[in-house]
Amino acid sequence: MNVTIINIGDELLIGQVVNTNASTMSRLLTAAGMDVCKTLVVGDVYKDIWVAVDEALRDSDAVLVTGGLGPTKDDITKKLLCEYFDSELVENQMALDNVRRIFESRGYELTPVNRAQALVPKCCEVLNNDLGTAPCMWFQSKLEVRSRKSETVPQFRPPTSNLQPVLVSLPGVPFEMEWLMRNRVIPKLQETFKTDIIITKNILTQGIGESFLSDLIEPWELSLPENIKLAYLPVAGLTKLRLTAHLPKDFPLSTFHFPLEGLYDLAGQYIVGEDCETLDELVHKTLTERGLTLATAESCTGGNIARLLTAQAGASAYFKGGIIAYSNEVKESALGVKHSTLEAHGAVSEETVREMVEGVRQRMGTDLAIATTGIAGPDGGTPEKPVGTVWIAVADATHTEAKLLQFGANRRQQNIDRSTNQAYAMLMRLVVK
Repeated sequence: MNVTIINIGDELLIGQVVNTNASTMSRLLTAAGMDVCKTLVVGDVYKDIWVAVDEALRDSDAVLVTGGLGPTKDDITKKLLCEYFDSELVENQMALDNVRRIFESRGYELTPVNRAQALVPKCCEVLNNDLGTAPCMWFQSKLEVRSRKSETVPQFRPPTSNLQPVLVSLPGVPFEMEWLMRNRVIPKLQETFKTDIIITKNILTQGIGESFLSDLIEPWELSLPENIKLAYLPVAGLTKLRLTAHLPKDFPLSTFHFPLEGLYDLAGQYIVGEDCETLDELVHKTLTERGLTLATAESCTGGNIARLLTAQAGASAYFKGGIIAYSNEVKESALGVKHSTLEAHGAVSEETVREMVEGVRQRMGTDLAIATTGIAGPDGGTPEKPVGTVWIAVADATHTEAKLLQFGANRRQQNIDRSTNQAYAMLMRLVVK
């Protein structure tokens, strides 16, 4: 089955709020064996929402809409869907009980405005929203909706099912939407439509650009079966390969394996891990599984390496601490970098980064350590050490490795992100050597 996602809200359209709903919904739907064929962002404009819904129902087996279900005047989705499906608003007892329960649990009075949250189109089925007052509404459209296609609007993709198309309207609050997707919407879609099994696998590569990697692994890519697709996803010094396999619903999963041998034969030296979305996830997973501890000493990355690791639950099992040694004085006093080293070689040097990484590992008493020092930009560079010059070091109890990087860019955040991913990759190669 194919699905269209429509996210409604002026705040999304103008970039005031990042549209995380689209990525969350797409990820959950794909994992459940459904193809997301289109994602649209529409402002709080009646006509625009109507057109988006009308076209999506002609092209898709299911249309999932978020936003516009609140009690204020700019929330117009519910009234629009009532008109679109030629229905009338009625008070739904389950929705009312849910609104009352939430207000009573918070010690609030149920006002007429908030009671109106329980008004829903008579033709819909309410899927109870345990986490909020806006109801989730399930509409079973009519097959005739697909015959209304105008000659001027090309069909995006033919529906894969002869069943009636479905429209589901969800609240736009991200945690409410995700709970409803997991517990209400996806199970009901799977009951309604026969879905494929979709399996994805990530391969993280580092140290080679996307185009060079593509040329290198072309023989392996061309040999992939038709039901396996490969996507290249480059970000900040990292290229993620995503394999997606479509399998019949009754396929015996225990017999399926992605054909990775040929990939490793061609590009094994650039592969740093599998089955994680990012390198910080890979570090988190690997160090947790191996029972290794880590400390960081950061200058040019300003704590970014530690920030990404500690954003993940359970990081305290391996991450002991970090020092942001931005000044030379802190490099000396907190990390034990020799004053003579800084005088002779400068803060951005192999000698300094080696003393930083060894100093933080010894002071924190960890198995592993990372250190960074460099010129993130956009200014501060010299002819000898231009902006984008970065030294990174990793160390364990017996070995220290340092590497010079020349990013050649004056974009500060890009240099920080590239340095962060390079540091994670160097650490993984040290751990699994």
